[in-house]
Formats: sequence, structure tokens, C-alpha cells
Amino acid sequence: MATAPGALYDWPWQKLGSFKYLLFVPFVVKATHVNVFGGHEADNWCLHMLISTALRYLHGQIWMSLSRFYHLTEKYQIQKKGINFQQVDRESNWDDFTILQLIVITIVHSYIPGFSNIPLWDTRGIIYLLLLHAGPAEFIYYWAHRALHHHYLYTRYHSHHHASFVTEPISGNVHPFAEHILYTAIFAVPMLGSWALGGVSMGMVYFYWLWFDFMNAIGHCNWEFMPPWAFKAFPPLKYLIYTPTYHSLHHSQVHTNFALFMPLYDYLGGTVDKNSDSLYETVRKGNSNKLDFVFLAHGTELLSTFHLPFGIASFAARPYKAQWYMWPLWPLTLPVMALLWVFGHPFVADNYRLDDLFTQTWVIPRYGFQYFLNFEKNRINRLIEEAILKAQDKGCKVISLGALNKNEALNGGGTLFTEKHPDLKIRVVHGNTLTAATILDKIPRDVTEIFLTGATSKLGRAIALYLCRRGVRVLMLTTSRDRFESILHEAPVDCQRYLVQVTKYQDGADCKTWVMGKWATPKQQSYAPSGTHFHQFVVPPLEPARKDCTYGTLAAMQLPKAMRGLRTCEMTMPRGCVHACHAGGLVHALEGWTHHEVGAIDVERIDLTWKAAMKHGFFPVD
Repeated sequence: MATAPGALYDWPWQKLGSFKYLLFVPFVVKATHVNVFGGHEADNWCLHMLISTALRYLHGQIWMSLSRFYHLTEKYQIQKKGINFQQVDRESNWDDFTILQLIVITIVHSYIPGFSNIPLWDTRGIIYLLLLHAGPAEFIYYWAHRALHHHYLYTRYHSHHHASFVTEPISGNVHPFAEHILYTAIFAVPMLGSWALGGVSMGMVYFYWLWFDFMNAIGHCNWEFMPPWAFKAFPPLKYLIYTPTYHSLHHSQVHTNFALFMPLYDYLGGTVDKNSDSLYETVRKGNSNKLDFVFLAHGTELLSTFHLPFGIASFAARPYKAQWYMWPLWPLTLPVMALLWVFGHPFVADNYRLDDLFTQTWVIPRYGFQYFLNFEKNRINRLIEEAILKAQDKGCKVISLGALNKNEALNGGGTLFTEKHPDLKIRVVHGNTLTAATILDKIPRDVTEIFLTGATSKLGRAIALYLCRRGVRVLMLTTSRDRFESILHEAPVDCQRYLVQVTKYQDGADCKTWVMGKWATPKQQSYAPSGTHFHQFVVPPLEPARKDCTYGTLAAMQLPKAMRGLRTCEMTMPRGCVHACHAGGLVHALEGWTHHEVGAIDVERIDLTWKAAMKHGFFPVD
């Protein structure tokens, strides 16, 4: 947002939100009429406009995915501060420029003689186009851009674009409406010039739009991929094409490197940043970040593929939900799943900073249902082991096993790896100590009795043992007498009377505090008395079946304000929140604890872990 927005700052369709895409409807109707029902349109303009626009969207998505694919960009990343949700939201209208150009060129096509019924291709027009862009368009843009940095125009318009200190490929399209009117006029010069010289063609429109988007993305991708050999082989190239580092200096230094795509005009205008060459050379030498902490996640359902940071940015920046408009993409997930199953290895999904910790989220290339296939268990454990050893090789201090990666039936809550590798320098953490603490914090202090399902699970056991010491009667739902007695004998002798085995949901009919560690059907939930609150640590969460009862959320923590670089949501968690087990791993790293946190939860450490989380600025999510 500009500090003092001027006239025509907002886009005319801004208040329409997603309904702005209704502007494409006339093009769809006309293209359908012509190509399906035999209507007439000499050059099939509307169909070509829809195809070219679709290609621009695809091009933007490809660039976004590439720039966020950490394995590809890590070594040559320019700015490392990361972006935030505010920038993601501000840049969510990056396609407004595309819509505007579509409307403007269609008006030109309709009203300017000689711009309709144009041929598919004319090589002369492409040559005219490039010459007119390199000359008049680049020259006019350079001076217009410098004018936009005058205090009056900068505060009212151009500061909106410069709010993105760390840019993404789509950042180049994010400007106020008034600026884009100016840019549209400037970039019309090559097209109208080609028309005036008799070289206009449909191919020219495709070429200029896609070439322009490509060049625009280069300057904003925050990843220096331009090879040094190209500039050594042809030294004048440095004046003809900018590099990502060149334009990044415009965003960090603001009043240098004004050129559009050709640094020549900065050299002629005396506005080249003195660090342009040295920054390029420094970044191209390569760099690597230290790694302190890894949270090891996995896919959930197939559409969660697009919720990865390098999936669909706006989708990933909101709590995950399989929206209806995502279902057409579902078939694409099947070949992705097949490729991951055959060739997949743990990969970096995202990275962020917390105080002095450089932290990353890695993903095991498997989806939730695959964890329950017996033939997959050994392969999944090998992938987790690979991730642990790889993180250790990178100097990582703590790796936290998320979701099913620490499943008891899979690897004993992580004990498989610590027993197989007794000399591990990296600490393996399941984070469930903080999960238990978060669940317990939500149970009111005046509660004297709870009904507990999943009672003999890792979390159920810890909750039962903790509460019985507090004098709370725990009705433990389990049909296994042996497992119940095993937990009973862990409790202090004078507290054992508070642990009671029950075998039916009906046994909780008089208890208004149910703690759910196992999925319950609506019929099973119906045995709870009216006014019951369902606390839960079951994944996926319960579907609320009672209007006269209340339902808690999964254990989650708000991240400290010191966290930097968050741009995606952790699955269904709200922005800035993570599952408690993730937070538990972060606390482990922040505290510098040297023990593994695997297997059974150490009940003695629940209060200690909770206090440490509060000390570091974590906060429970209601």
C-alpha cells in the first residue's frame, strides 16, 4: 500500500474480488460461438486471447514454482530475508495487468483499422517489435520510472511496488492502476509501431506478451541464474539484458538501476548502482545457509500437493481445505504421486528464521494413506532415516518428526532411528511432550473427571499419568487390560485409584469433559451428556455431531513474533501457527537440549517443556 494513495490508485474491479474473472466471460462466449456453433470472427480473436492469457497464467505459475523450489535456488539466492503473508496478499492481484492488457488490445483490435483480421505470423513484425521495444519503449520507460521515484509520485503510487523488498517473479506486475495505465501506453508503442509499419500479426501478440512476462520475471525472481560465461563470450550483453541481481539492487537501494530490461539506459543516464557487478559475482560464487532445525512433514491428501510453497502461492498462504475450484487439478496429482513413489527423496518445502535459528520444513514424498500400507512401512522408514542423516550432514541440531513420521506402529515414535544410530549428533524429536502440555493446558483446573479415548496411545498415556497426579479421575477407554495395567503401574501408588478402565462409550455418559485420542462416530459421540466439551488429539479431527456440545481444535501454537519468512500455512493451521509437535521441536532447538525425545513421553518434562515454550514466546491457539 502506498503511504498516500493518489487518484486511480485502486483497480476498477478491485471490489469484485474473484468475480473479476467474469470479465473473461464475453471472450469465452464469443470463442464458443465461433468455434463450436459456427459463428463468424475473421481472425478468431477471442479464442487467441483466451489461449494467450492462459499461457501467461501458466508462465507465471512455472516461474513461481521454480523460484520457490529451494533445492534449485538455494545456492544462488539473492535476498534471504524471506517474504510474509502481507506481501503474498498484496501480490495476489498480480494478474490485473494481464486482464487490463487483454481489454485494451481488444479495444484496439475492434476500433483501429488494420489491427483486425490479422495474419497468424509475420517475421517482419517481430523484428520491428524488438527494435521498437529496445529503442522508444525502453527509453520512455526509463525516464517514466525515474519520475515515479520523485517523492510526490513515489508516495502516491510507486511505493506500492517497492513494499516488496524481497521480490518474487510476479512482483513485477504489482502496481497501482494508474501506473499500469502508463505502462500499457508505453508498451503499446512497439505493437502499434509494428502495425504502422505493416508487420502486425497474431504471433506478434503472443510473442510480445510472453517474452515481456519472461523478462519481467527474470528481474524479480530473487535467484541469480544468469551464467557468467554468457557475459564473457559476449561482453556487450551486460548492456542489453539485466540480471536478477541487477534489478534486486533497485529494490534494496531504490534510487539506482531504473532500466526496464536493458541496463544500457542506466549507463547512459548515470544511474547504475556501483555494486551491480560485484553483487552478481558474489552471488554467482554460490552460498549456503547454516541449518539448525528441520521439521519433517509428509503429504496428507493428494490435493495437498498444491498447498506446498512451490504449488499455488495463494492456496498455500491459507489454511488447507480442498476447495471446489482445486478439484479439476486432482488428476495431475496422480502422476506426481507415481513419480514421488518411484524417484522421490526428502525435499525442502520451505525455510524461515526464528531468532538465530535457520529452520526448514522438509517433506517425505508420501501421502497419509501410504503410511497405513504394510508394504510401504520399511520404505517410509528408510526415507525418514535418509532425512535424519542428510540433516545431520548439513550440521542440523534438531529434526522434529511431524504427523505420521513418528507413528508408534511405524518406528516406535522415533526410537527405531536412535537405536540404529546410537552415535547420532542430531537430536531426533517427536515434539509430543509439548503436544501433551498444550492439551493439558486446555483442560480447566477445576475438572475432577475426564473421559479419555485413545487412552493407551503415547499421548493418552501421558495425559492420564499427568492428570492422575493432579487428583483427576481418568476414565480410560480401552479393551486391553494388559495395556491399562502397564500404565497403571507407572502411576504413583497413591494416585493409581484415579485411573479407571472403561470399555464402552456409554461409561462416559456422566462426564462432561471428553478427551478424544481416537476417532468417534456420531453414534459414539451421542453418549456424551449435553454441554460436553470434546478436547481432541485425533487426526483428522472429529466431525462435530452434537449441536449441544463444543469441540476443541488440535493442539497448536502461535509462533513467536521473532519468526521471519512465513508465507505458507501449515496445512489446516491458521497463519502464523503450527502443530504443537512442530513447536515442541523448535523449543528443543532453542533450549539447546541434548537428549533425544523419542518413544514414550517423559511425564516429568511436560511442565518444563511448557514453561520453555512460554519463555520463547509461543502461545497456545484456542
